[in-house]
Amino acid sequence: MSYGVLIAPDKFKGTLTAREAARAMARGWARTRPTDTVEIFPISDGGDGFGETLGELVGAQRRRVRTVNAAHQPCTAAWWWDARRKTAIIESARVIGLAMLPPGKFHPFDLDTFGLGAVVRQAVKEGAEHCVIGIGGSSTNDGGFGLARSLGWRFLDANGRELERWTELDSLARLVRPPRRRWFKSWVVAVDVRNPLLGARGATRVYGPQKGLRPADFPVAERCLKRLSFVAQQARFTVSPANRSQRLKPGRHTQPGAGAAGGLGFGLTLFFGARFTPGFDLIAQRGGLAGRLARADLVVTGEGAMDRSTLMGKGAGQVAAWCRARDIPCVALAGALERSPQLARHFTRLHALTDLTTVAEAKARAAFWLERLAAHAAGQSALV
Repeated sequence: MSYGVLIAPDKFKGTLTAREAARAMARGWARTRPTDTVEIFPISDGGDGFGETLGELVGAQRRRVRTVNAAHQPCTAAWWWDARRKTAIIESARVIGLAMLPPGKFHPFDLDTFGLGAVVRQAVKEGAEHCVIGIGGSSTNDGGFGLARSLGWRFLDANGRELERWTELDSLARLVRPPRRRWFKSWVVAVDVRNPLLGARGATRVYGPQKGLRPADFPVAERCLKRLSFVAQQARFTVSPANRSQRLKPGRHTQPGAGAAGGLGFGLTLFFGARFTPGFDLIAQRGGLAGRLARADLVVTGEGAMDRSTLMGKGAGQVAAWCRARDIPCVALAGALERSPQLARHFTRLHALTDLTTVAEAKARAAFWLERLAAHAAGQSALV
């Protein structure tokens, strides 16, 4: 008997884009079940690959801009221009992403979000009135300090000295607003997590270690972000040479998503009035996921690493949630897999590349092994 199969993976970070992963899965599935009708739908939750995925769905054109990466090294970054909607699509991982830097070479204290400003200015020059920015996959933990500086905000200590590094924010006394604060009519931040800015579940402690922060670094990072939040809520801000001042409505540090991308989510709401939305929901809406699921008898999803955090807003976990709501079997293929009761309850079956080969070999030939894993999963699927 033939079935309709929707293959909807996220990226396998560092090895395969979501589209490359989907094609490898489709090839493997067809080897075992050649009569099934297979549809591919690459997904993203706001991290690496978000720009390309959303750009393809809306027919946006790829643009390129010269800027700097998180370590202030020159680079060329892609962004996407949807002329019909006058919307810029920005993937921050293309500028300040962890994958853009040599592993272990830079400490997060030496990295910031400054390079994103050049992308924003280029988008405005192109004619963008709206912006959608995916902020997952960052290497930074600066609360949006670098981006704000690049677009004119000034950070001063009690002596009027301008702060140039985010690790100096613990001495922040005053913020000076630039002449221009409104860059877009609407600015949507696609997030893949719901963490607040501060505390045990905040940006520093939860995601900092992935970027190179050590436990000994946590107090410094937390103190700087906490000071930024405090000054933003308490101070009045100079807005013109005539010394007019007004209160800046702060983005609440407790807001879900404020801790995304090392606090870049917080910075975007604070300095630019942006609003959050789940990155997966944007992709699902633009790509007509509901209609695709209506045609599917089974769904195959996956990503590079799956653990309990997969269920906290990540793309594969969201696919599983949509499937559960519609009583559709959902099979997951991962690079590495944490065997946990939580995951087992959300997916019909779980398979990992490490079931077939070593981690090193899986990374070296990811498409080859993912195709083989998909062929294996097709023979073990819930519908067979």
